[in-house]
Amino acid sequence: MELQKSSLYRTIDRVPKLDHYSNTLPHKQAKTRPSLAALRKAFKASPQIIFKNHISKHITPCSLIRCMLNIWGVIMFLRLSWITSQAGILLTWVMVFLSVTVTITTVLTISAIATNGKTVSGGPYFMVSRSLGPEIGGPIGLIFAVANALSSALNAVGFAEVVRDLMASYGTTIVDSTNDVRIVGVITMTALLLISFAGMEWESKAQMLFFVALMISFIGYTVGTIIPQTPVKQSQGIFGYKSEIFLANLLPDWRGPSGDFFQMFAIFFPATNGILTGVNISGDLKDPNVGIPKGTLLAVFWTTLSYLALPITVGSCVVRDASGNITDHISANFTGPCTGLACNFGWNFTDCISTQSCQYGLANNLQVLGQVSASFHLITLGVFAASLSSSLSYLVSAPKIFQCLCRDNIYPYIGFFEKGYGKSDEPLRAYILTYIICLIFVCIAKLDIIAALISNFFLCSYVLINFTCFHASITNSPGWRPSFKYYNNWICMYGALSSLILMFLLTWWAALVTIIVVFLLFLYSSYKKPKVNWGSSVQAGTYNMALSYSVSLSSVEDHVKNFRPQCLVLTGPPNQRPALVDFVGCFTKRTSLMICGDVIMEEQQTHPQRTTDWLVKWMNKRKVRSFYTPIMANSLRGGTQNLLQASGLGKLKPNTLILGFKSNWKDSSPDNLEDYVNTIYDAFDSKFCLCILRMMDGLDIKDHFDCLDLCSKTQQLALHLTFPPLVESAEGISEKSDSDQIKTVFQNDQGKKNIDIYWIADDGGLTLLVPYLLTKRKHWRKCKVRVFIVGDEQNMEERQKDLNRFVDSVAPFRLFDEQKESASVQELRGNAPWKISDKEFEAFKLKSERKVRLNEIIRRNSLNAAIVLVSLPVPQSDCPSSFYMAWLDALTCGLHCPALLIRGNQEDVLTYYCE
Repeated sequence: MELQKSSLYRTIDRVPKLDHYSNTLPHKQAKTRPSLAALRKAFKASPQIIFKNHISKHITPCSLIRCMLNIWGVIMFLRLSWITSQAGILLTWVMVFLSVTVTITTVLTISAIATNGKTVSGGPYFMVSRSLGPEIGGPIGLIFAVANALSSALNAVGFAEVVRDLMASYGTTIVDSTNDVRIVGVITMTALLLISFAGMEWESKAQMLFFVALMISFIGYTVGTIIPQTPVKQSQGIFGYKSEIFLANLLPDWRGPSGDFFQMFAIFFPATNGILTGVNISGDLKDPNVGIPKGTLLAVFWTTLSYLALPITVGSCVVRDASGNITDHISANFTGPCTGLACNFGWNFTDCISTQSCQYGLANNLQVLGQVSASFHLITLGVFAASLSSSLSYLVSAPKIFQCLCRDNIYPYIGFFEKGYGKSDEPLRAYILTYIICLIFVCIAKLDIIAALISNFFLCSYVLINFTCFHASITNSPGWRPSFKYYNNWICMYGALSSLILMFLLTWWAALVTIIVVFLLFLYSSYKKPKVNWGSSVQAGTYNMALSYSVSLSSVEDHVKNFRPQCLVLTGPPNQRPALVDFVGCFTKRTSLMICGDVIMEEQQTHPQRTTDWLVKWMNKRKVRSFYTPIMANSLRGGTQNLLQASGLGKLKPNTLILGFKSNWKDSSPDNLEDYVNTIYDAFDSKFCLCILRMMDGLDIKDHFDCLDLCSKTQQLALHLTFPPLVESAEGISEKSDSDQIKTVFQNDQGKKNIDIYWIADDGGLTLLVPYLLTKRKHWRKCKVRVFIVGDEQNMEERQKDLNRFVDSVAPFRLFDEQKESASVQELRGNAPWKISDKEFEAFKLKSERKVRLNEIIRRNSLNAAIVLVSLPVPQSDCPSSFYMAWLDALTCGLHCPALLIRGNQEDVLTYYCE
């Protein structure tokens, strides 16, 4: 039980604590500090008591010993002497240095990433995914888990080869040479699986025993190179340290189909892959931030020394070819021909050299280290220790990586393997899966084939790990602050590029397959977009690019050819007016800026962040590329004024205001009517282009949603009365699943319908530009654009019925002041500025008749149009708001398709010149 400490300022104000910053760890609930709202409250809270879960301590593994055991794997004992005979001492050293160059950059990278924060289970997958995101982390996690499983199988096969050769030396076989490897390999993997099931404590104890056995084998080998060699050993080509042997083995002697530098390097490289062993079990280390850098670097140092020493020592003591026949000793009176370096030491291996039948020597026997050792069984012990320890370590690592991957829910159908058991959260199900994969590759029973595959998988991991550090460094993210400073971003890039090149130089087809698999997994993750947010460096890089381009764009002068309608759309909550959102999205998607503005009424109304987040997700689900900006205001006009002035950034500012037609203008309160029309006035005064979309069935679909009662009914009623139905708080939005999407006409294919443009006034060309942008979209591509301009006004017929309807629509707003006294009329106009006097009615009569006539033409010619665009009349300052709304209503009434009233700001947005 722990008593939380309060700060000096308030009782509920907490002192800084590490637990408060653990919210980024997976499946961890961070201890929360009080919110600002809680701190501003007047009451005094009592100290809270938090109960801690005490986890029993257990033995933690050592990163240094684990890495050394895995680097000293089966390749060192069974293939290094043979590689030395093929490549010579010099090129073997080149292989070692080349491998170390790749691995040491990766070690520095891993050390930087590991010290950038608390590292939990998952190893390299956890580090890469949290740095580059799930799109890159997911593929590398899957590849790396398989690579570890293959490494476990590789070492099991190496162990089985030694057991088979040991049985063959006693004249014993089970079935045959190949099947014996398979049988022993399967038995070995089964035994190691049982040890893994026992938990990390038993596994760590077993690793310590393996390390001691390995040290004993090294001592035995070193002693064997120094002591005098017996005739039996000399017949096997072992003569102790000789300068002649050293010089002869200095240069390469390629033999057989695998006699090639890169094929030898492909076989050798897996020997250095143990550098990530400590990272693989990062969740089990006591202090991974210290243990991983220190342990891994020390392991690389000591193992590099041993890999440099072994080619020199074995290359100075053993000739390439020997018969193993004790009778090949040269007698004192021998006068026949003698071929080979062994002649200088009294041995004649000419017969086996000429017939290429030598069974011993560096080039022919894979057990040379055991023959050189003071006791063959000591090297056998070392091989057993190296192969079993590496196989066990990889068998433990692969399930833990895969378990972490499963818990992140990046890929489907693998969640079954995420379950952990016991106090150490052991992934027993993932152990079984890894065991099955290992058995499949054990049945191949070919060490060299498995080694080539593993090299590509690990190199692919190194590419991503190094690139992770490079990308995190160049993005300058405040979240990238590793305590390990001995790294450089360009060295990391070198490590990534060199690993990528080596993939193709070693086994090009395996490299190609690996990259294709990673790319396909990347495409899947990018398409599915896992619902995780890890604050990756990709996000930081995106921010940097956006910031840089936005700033640089500010210095670019505007040009008419680059004009784009950057739209501020008064949608309210976007999910309440999907038709308006879809229409604007049709011509702005991937072309220009779109901002959905939501003016929220009533100062006491709150707008939680979760509502904003949900609406953004709703738009993303609808594939609408738009920003969402809620703003608190007392009126639509006040909120819109704020949006017109403050929306956007630099050159990414709106220049076009789009709103829905106020279909209930006749029944609306006078204040709301004035508010709506004044909003239009403000747009023109701010030199904004303006569009008003009218749908015959309206834009508001709030009745289709089961609104949550997040605010009181009193607030909802006040909100509705303030401005129905155009602006409504997002508090009342539906929080159903993302599948609750209302389909609108703008999401349908428009076929070969017409887009009719009634270009009545020269506004700068926006009336033509918007339809053109519409035709660039798939749903509108087949539509035919028709442009109508003003002709002979005498030909415009007028229907008295339509004119009477217009007169009736404005009748409730008229003063009928001819029979009233002048003083009474002035008082009425002062109290009701939206009212229409008889003088104003007569003054605007001709304009009203023209709009009625234009509506007749539109209805006659655009009966089956997909959309009609009509030039929006600019309101005069002395025109009452009700009269102006009647004009807009008269222009668009009676249409069965969407109608857009559109007006530019009288500045050119089109040109037919090339400059």
